[in-house]
Amino acid sequence: MMEENVENAQTIITKWDPSSSSYTKVTSLFQTNRKEGKEFIKSVKELRRAMHYLVVEHSASTKLVLAQQLMQTAMKRLEKEFYQILSGNRDHLDPESISSRSSVGSSSFGEEDDVRSEEELELVGESITEVERVSVQAMSDLKSIAECMIGSGYGKECVKIYKIIRKSIIDEGLYHLGIERFRSSQILKMNWEALVGTIKTWLNAIRIAVKKLFTGERILCDHVFSASETIRESCFYEITKEGATNLFRLPELVAKSKKSPERIFQLMELYEAFSDIWPEIELIFSSQSTSAIRLQALSSTLKLRDSIHSILSEFESTVQKDSSKIVVSGGGIHPMTLSVIDYISSLANHSGVLCDVLAQYPRSGSLPVQESLLESLTSTEQDAVSVHLAWLILVLLCKLDSKAELYKDVSLSYLFLANNLHFIVEKVRTTSLKYLLGEDWISKHTKKVHLYAANYETMAWTKVFSSLPDSKSSPLSRDLAKESFMRFNAAFEEAYRKQTSWIVQDGKLRDDLKVSIAKKLAPKYQEFYDANLAMLSEENLELLVRFSPDDLGNYLSDLFHGTSTSSSPTSSSSVPPKRCLSL
Repeated sequence: MMEENVENAQTIITKWDPSSSSYTKVTSLFQTNRKEGKEFIKSVKELRRAMHYLVVEHSASTKLVLAQQLMQTAMKRLEKEFYQILSGNRDHLDPESISSRSSVGSSSFGEEDDVRSEEELELVGESITEVERVSVQAMSDLKSIAECMIGSGYGKECVKIYKIIRKSIIDEGLYHLGIERFRSSQILKMNWEALVGTIKTWLNAIRIAVKKLFTGERILCDHVFSASETIRESCFYEITKEGATNLFRLPELVAKSKKSPERIFQLMELYEAFSDIWPEIELIFSSQSTSAIRLQALSSTLKLRDSIHSILSEFESTVQKDSSKIVVSGGGIHPMTLSVIDYISSLANHSGVLCDVLAQYPRSGSLPVQESLLESLTSTEQDAVSVHLAWLILVLLCKLDSKAELYKDVSLSYLFLANNLHFIVEKVRTTSLKYLLGEDWISKHTKKVHLYAANYETMAWTKVFSSLPDSKSSPLSRDLAKESFMRFNAAFEEAYRKQTSWIVQDGKLRDDLKVSIAKKLAPKYQEFYDANLAMLSEENLELLVRFSPDDLGNYLSDLFHGTSTSSSPTSSSSVPPKRCLSL
């Protein structure tokens, strides 16, 4: 019986002996006749059983010598077939195609594919494409050959071919994604513009590399070498270690490069990309043999997190330590306000990353006395990210308080604070900060804007308001009326001269301030004007009564545009057409 197995195997093995004819040298058994290919595999398995029997029962048999020679010939044939299938089906077995048809842990290429006959494939012909058909057949044939060679003691030859061809495919895929092999010194010496380009390329590549290249290779490797966990894990590691390690190492090299505030956003994008793809990385590189690759990805993630926190801390320190004495002309928006609140609002767009980072670096101890300003956060919003961003804004506000003290005019310092806080509140209201800080925070700081505006108004206009007599007082004498008009003229001209050079950049805030001033000033002046103009009719009214009630609205409309005037407002006869300031 066993001798017959040797003789039966001899027929088909000899037929496909690579050295027997020029035809078999260039022809693929499995591509020419898959049915005969399966018979070839079956014959080799029968030959192997016969050899085991002969070694035990008839170790000196000439059949054993023949069987050994046939086995060597068969392995050369299968080695050639394995190579031809792998190299000839590069397009059909590319990782992206394989990954799109299956997933790690749920391969659609199961045992049934290895026993599926040509007739069975024809029955499902309409449900799969020709590409899928070729791919399924190739994977099935590779698995059959690998199992046969490994079972026959020729696994080393099989694995060597697989590693060489599949590694070249992975390396080629990464190359087409723009992934280069960088040394640490290259990244550290790279200028920022070039580094940003490298980061963008990496961000575009990471998901494809993990979800397509590595996932597809994992599926194929698991399928082909399903008979041996040790071989498939070793094989997959050798194929992917260089490309995956290089890919996962780049963010760590970037994190080690020069740190500056503007670089934090690229680091956050790298961290987000790693976080999004981490479950797949853990699944694909879950084995002990691939732990070095997994640990490299983890190391890069941790280094990114550390660098992000370091830049955050340095940013806060830079704001706190700012000692510039820049006085913004007209009490406008300070450059620090513009840059810092823009930076903070950009941070808010990466709240997920901040949450991870701040969770690892909780603020030690309690915040300073000003922490009461954080109480406006609602209980549900008072997480680490919300508190940290609110704290950064508080640091900015405290610094603006010190900037306001640089103004010699107290009223202008309040206008400066109103301008800058209003700008900050509007930035919060119109960005992601709104959802992190909440409506209560916005409401509280809006009220403070109104308080600053009221303080400005009190300090800037009290002298003008008080120049007019109380309406409840007794009628004025002619001389007191003249004196009151002159006092009002001087006070209003002084206020006008100063405040035309002051600036309120926000249109609504500017109009609100003008309306508030006009509502307090216009009725009081109208009443004084109507009560005392008649008794001064014989005087030189152009010099004595320089403003009619209608003039005030026109002059107030000139305020807060930052257009300084060297002249004082003139009498009503020289006032331009009324510009409709609503009272």
